[in-house]
Amino acid sequence: MRYFLELSYNGKAYHGWQNQPNAITVQEVIEKALSTLLNDKISIVGAGRTDTGVHASKMFAHFDYEGKLDSLDLVYKLNSFLPRDIAISKIRKVKTDAHARFDAMSRTYHYRISTHKNVFNFDFSYQLQKQLDVSKMNDACKILFEYKDFQCFSKSNTDVKTYNCDIKEAHWQEKNNELLFVISADRFLRNMVRAIVGTMVNIGLGKMTPNELHKIIASQDRSEAGYSVPAQGLSLVDIKYPEDIYKTDSDIVSA
Repeated sequence: MRYFLELSYNGKAYHGWQNQPNAITVQEVIEKALSTLLNDKISIVGAGRTDTGVHASKMFAHFDYEGKLDSLDLVYKLNSFLPRDIAISKIRKVKTDAHARFDAMSRTYHYRISTHKNVFNFDFSYQLQKQLDVSKMNDACKILFEYKDFQCFSKSNTDVKTYNCDIKEAHWQEKNNELLFVISADRFLRNMVRAIVGTMVNIGLGKMTPNELHKIIASQDRSEAGYSVPAQGLSLVDIKYPEDIYKTDSDIVSA
């Protein structure tokens, strides 16, 4: 049987999602916990990669297991076994060919900027105590919908076959000394959101105009775009899947 895990994590202590040598990752920690509790070698496949220090309030991963599985019991045991910065919220049976990464229809990220020093959220926002022109930043957001190729925002030397992404939503909100950037797309390139936000910040600071974004995107050159903002402000907050990937008798277990 194949199962989907729905989970969340505070990425501060981890070198991103995906396994890598000589560095602790979220995937590694969950795989070790599952393998121990199920007494079997379990590998999980995530819906995507998050970089070092990036958080997720809703992440998905799939794994296969041939034995009998009590979803309710496993959710409880996993949350008892895992460190406090990783939590499993649901385990759900899916079709055997369902894939956490390839079946995802859209992903949504939030990026938070604190415009006033806040001692309670510095682990989850970019502390930038400067005045930003949010109206101009939202004008720049509208330009994103005119393009598909976002190579200019991609980390260099990646192994992707295409730089095309279909951006479905992008806008800034301002509330209580905090700016929130919301962006949804069918897929994202490595470092893409942080590079977009860095470019938007430059627009908000008046270092460039919104219309200059056309030239940046057309250049397909990472050096033309803005800086990558710090990782701690970024969170993966939602992933959408088609409902028909789930088994009709699926166990839906919430922690």
